[in-house]
Amino acid sequence: MYEEPYRWVEAVGNRRTYLDEQFRQGSPVVALGYDGGILLTTASKGTPKLYEIYDRIALGGMGHPADLEKLRFSLLEMAHTEGFNRSPSDVTGSRLVKYGIAPVIKQAFEEVYKAPFIVRILLAELGQKPEKDTLLTINYDGTFDERRDFAVLAATKQAQTRMQEYLKAQAVSPCPLQQGLLLALRAWAIGSLAHQQDSAEASADSGAEDRRETAASIPDQAALLAHLREVLVERTLECAVLERQQAGSSKYRALKPAELARVLPGDFQALLAG
Repeated sequence: MYEEPYRWVEAVGNRRTYLDEQFRQGSPVVALGYDGGILLTTASKGTPKLYEIYDRIALGGMGHPADLEKLRFSLLEMAHTEGFNRSPSDVTGSRLVKYGIAPVIKQAFEEVYKAPFIVRILLAELGQKPEKDTLLTINYDGTFDERRDFAVLAATKQAQTRMQEYLKAQAVSPCPLQQGLLLALRAWAIGSLAHQQDSAEASADSGAEDRRETAASIPDQAALLAHLREVLVERTLECAVLERQQAGSSKYRALKPAELARVLPGDFQALLAG
């Protein structure tokens, strides 16, 4: 049936609907520049979602853990092969995405008789200077976007738009790590609340589109903090940085609870108990 063009288009549409549904319970991912490098934040439930890929490159992801692991190992292999055969400076996020996993994800998505990858990926690359930092996001269909200042992954377009609008309004970089962490946590909470709202509206029988338009305002700080406290009871807060001044070739460092406790203000300390 998929040999007929309109059947193929119909199958791709069905596949998008299926994949969008798979992300509704996923955790958003936020990456933004701060005055020391790039910060990545998410909240995981079980399997971690932030990883080092190569010296200056980190990965954040959402979706099926097995698919994320498969693509993470592909990225690791590509990066280290490139670094060994050419040079470490030739290993860039842009090459890994454009000539590596984006074509693989796109092919899997378009082969409608096979299972697609249930993943959205964020790749952060630390440059020698802040203006050379790169943040790439890859969707489940292989399309990708490139930014300099911040990037987010979310389950729905509405959630992603709200997170981006918030970060854009805050003029996120350059800022100290503490300020960047607070911005990232609030953006994450905005995305997580939007996931809940979108799921509720999707299950409503009518009027959902109108409600989406009227419910797009950003919650106040108290509401965001309350949501973080509620959600992080069952999840683990994950934070990592690509630190420009860190000694050695590897610039990736996961932020431990003790360090988070030092940089988070009083109200946010309770989040670490989760």
